[in-house]
Amino acid sequence: MKVFQKNGDGEGITNPKYVMALDVGTSVLRCHIYDSHGFIIGASSRKLEIEHPKPGWFEIDPFKLFDDSCAVVKSSLAAAGLQASQVTSMGIATQRNTFVTWDRETGEVYHKMITWQDLRASEAVASWNSSYTLKALNKSAKLLHFFTRRNRHKAASVLKFMSKQVTMRLLWVLTNIPNVKRRAFEGNVMFGCIETWLLWKLSGKKLHATDYSCASTTGIFDPYSMEWSPIVCGLVDIPMSMLPEIRDTSGDFGTTEPDLFGAPIPIKSLVADQQGSMFGQCCFYVGDVKCTMGTGTFIDMNTGKIPHASIAGLYPLVGWSIGGKVTYLAEGHSADTGNVMGWANSIGLLDDVTQSSSLAASVPDSGGVCFVPAYSGLQAPVNDDKACTSIFGLKLGTTKAHLVRAMLESMAFRFKILYETFITETKIPLSCICADGGVSTNDFLMQLMADVTNQSIERSADSDMTSRGAAFLAGLASDVWKSQEELKAMRKIDKVFEPADTWSKVRSSFYLWERAVSRSLNWYR
Repeated sequence: MKVFQKNGDGEGITNPKYVMALDVGTSVLRCHIYDSHGFIIGASSRKLEIEHPKPGWFEIDPFKLFDDSCAVVKSSLAAAGLQASQVTSMGIATQRNTFVTWDRETGEVYHKMITWQDLRASEAVASWNSSYTLKALNKSAKLLHFFTRRNRHKAASVLKFMSKQVTMRLLWVLTNIPNVKRRAFEGNVMFGCIETWLLWKLSGKKLHATDYSCASTTGIFDPYSMEWSPIVCGLVDIPMSMLPEIRDTSGDFGTTEPDLFGAPIPIKSLVADQQGSMFGQCCFYVGDVKCTMGTGTFIDMNTGKIPHASIAGLYPLVGWSIGGKVTYLAEGHSADTGNVMGWANSIGLLDDVTQSSSLAASVPDSGGVCFVPAYSGLQAPVNDDKACTSIFGLKLGTTKAHLVRAMLESMAFRFKILYETFITETKIPLSCICADGGVSTNDFLMQLMADVTNQSIERSADSDMTSRGAAFLAGLASDVWKSQEELKAMRKIDKVFEPADTWSKVRSSFYLWERAVSRSLNWYR
C-alpha cells in the first residue's frame, strides 16, 4: 500500500473542513483527503486484485474489495493526521459496470464481481445484435423517429448491446448461476455495481442505491426518461425489482457505520469514473471537453440539458445530477491507449515508457510505418469489434524510433477522428480540451493531438481527476464549497499545448493511417 502525505493549510483555521474521496479504478484503489482549498493532505492506494478463473473472465472478490477500501480509508486518515469525526463528507467514484448480485434476505453473494472487461457474455452479445428481435426494434424505432423526430427513437434505431455494458453479463448470471433467476423473480435478489455494493456495506446494509451517472452507463437505463428502462429489462427478461434506487450524484447517501472508522462519515456523492473526472476538470458548461488518457482514451463533451442521440457510436450519459438538475454528456472512447505503451514496454521496444516522447521526436516522421491500435477492436466512429491490431509499412531501414512514433501517431489520429465525430454530430462549438490521465504526460503526443485538431489542450496538474471530482461533488453537498465557480478557481493547469501549423506535414501520414485502418477491419470472423 502506498501512502502519501502533504501538509495542507488547515492549521489555524477554526473548524477546518476536509473531504474524502474513495476511488476504485480499473487497476488501483485510491483514497484522497482534500482540505477546503483543494489541496491533498493525505492519500493512500492499493493495487486492485483481478482474478481470471477462466480465459476471458475478469473477477474481483467483493469482500476483499470492501476490506481493502476500508484499509485505504484508514491509511489516508492516518497520513493526514485526522480522525474520521473530522471528515466533513465522503465521495465515492468507481470504474463502471463492474457488478455483483446478492440475496436480499440472507446477504449471500451469488458470484464474484464481474468486471467491465469480462468477455463471458460475448457470444450472447453477438447473438442478440444479429437477432431478428433487435433488428425489428431498430427498424420500429427508425420509423418512429421519422414521424416524431424524437431523439430517443433515433438512439433506439441504432441500439446494440456491448460486452462492456451490464446487460448481457447480468443476463448470463441469471441464466447460468443456480437459483439467481428464481430468487430474482421472487424479489429477493439485489444487483449493484461497485458503488452500490460499497454503499450497502459501508452503510451497514441500510442503503441499496446508486446515482444517475453510474446508472446511465449500464445499458439498462433510459437517459431520456431518467429511469431504469422497462423496455430493455423486458426485452432481455431482467426483473426490475433487483435494481437499486437512483439518487442525485451530489446529495445524501447516509453515513458509514460508526464502528468501521471510529465515527460515522457522511457519504455525499456517488459518481462514475469518467463523469467524476469531467467534474474534477470543471467542465461545467456546454461544449466543454475532457480527454482522459489511461488504459483507454475517453472523450466526454458537456451537452447540457439534452442527451445526445448518436448514430456514429457516441454514447449519451448523465454527467451528474445536482438538486434535480441534470447535465448530460456525450462520450466516445478508444479502448487501447495505455495498452499500446504497455505492450511496447513488454516486448522491449521501450525500456521505460517515459522515453517514448523523446524517442518519437528524434525522427522527422514514422518512415511510412502505420500502427493500428485495436487490441479491443475499434470503437466509434469505426465501430468494428473484429478489427485487429496491425503494423504496416515496415522496411529494412525502420528503426525503434519509427515504430514508437507510429504508435503515438495512431493515438493522435484516433483522437482526431473521434473529435471530428463530436463536431459533426453534436453541432456544438467546442471549447478548450482538458486532458488528464497517465498517457497525457507524453508531450509529443499531446502536441500532436493539438496540431491535428487545431485545438488548444490544457493538461491538468492533478493526475487523479476522478478522485477530485468525487470530492468536489461531496463537498458541494456538505457546504464545504458553495458553487461551481468556487471549484473552478481551484483548478490547476500543468501545461497548455497550442496547435502549430503542421497539418501540411502530417496530412499524408494521416491519410496513410486511414488506409491501414481499412485493411485491419473485419479481421476476426
